[in-house]
Amino acid sequence: MMDVLVVGSGGREHALCWGLKRSPGIGKLYCVPGNPGIAQIAETAPIPVESLDAIAAFAEEKKVGLVVVGPEVPLCLGLADVIRARGIPVFGPSKEGAKLEGSKDFSKKFMDTYGIPTARYGSFDNEKDAVAYIRNEYAAGRAVVVKADGLAAGKGVVVAESEADAVRAVKECFAGAFGSAGMRVVVEELLIGEEASILALTDGKTVVPLVSSQDHKRLLDGDKGPNTGGMGAYSPAPVVTDAVMEEIH
Repeated sequence: MMDVLVVGSGGREHALCWGLKRSPGIGKLYCVPGNPGIAQIAETAPIPVESLDAIAAFAEEKKVGLVVVGPEVPLCLGLADVIRARGIPVFGPSKEGAKLEGSKDFSKKFMDTYGIPTARYGSFDNEKDAVAYIRNEYAAGRAVVVKADGLAAGKGVVVAESEADAVRAVKECFAGAFGSAGMRVVVEELLIGEEASILALTDGKTVVPLVSSQDHKRLLDGDKGPNTGGMGAYSPAPVVTDAVMEEIH
């Protein structure tokens, strides 16, 4: 039997705890900081997800055999590295690997470097150049999406309805609407269509894709209103046919 620690406090971590609890190979289940729902199925402790050393010490103290990290923030801060340094296996990427999630500028450049298809874009650290790029795109008849570079809890993306909306979004980013996450802005071409997510597990040599999923991003019915961090998801996503999945794989 293996004791396991889950890191996080949201619905994702509740689902992880629920799934792990059903496994006959799991002994004691811990979660930090957890939430009242998680507390019904796991032992929780009020340790913030940003407290890397405290989480690692807790995992060592409880002699867990595995740590599962849910949120992006601690992964981007390097939690997996800190825990692995103590000899404890971790489900979650290193700080270097988490850059793909933590910086849109980094991930776009990564995709460009390795020939991975991605929307045309510009990346900017100042308002003037970003606005000039937006005006050129709209002058050429191309709409855009404005994205804060860093983590913004799923709310740092503005699908612009017009050039004015795009310019306003850039100004808000550089005015501090998303804190340090918005001090660099990625302006992408607007791609119309359905969005689906495919997560994959890898050890650096083997890649195992999981089942597709699709979440509801917009705040209001009919795909209206601002983007949210996601308000419910379903799996598998009908848009991901066998042929599409083969291409992704």
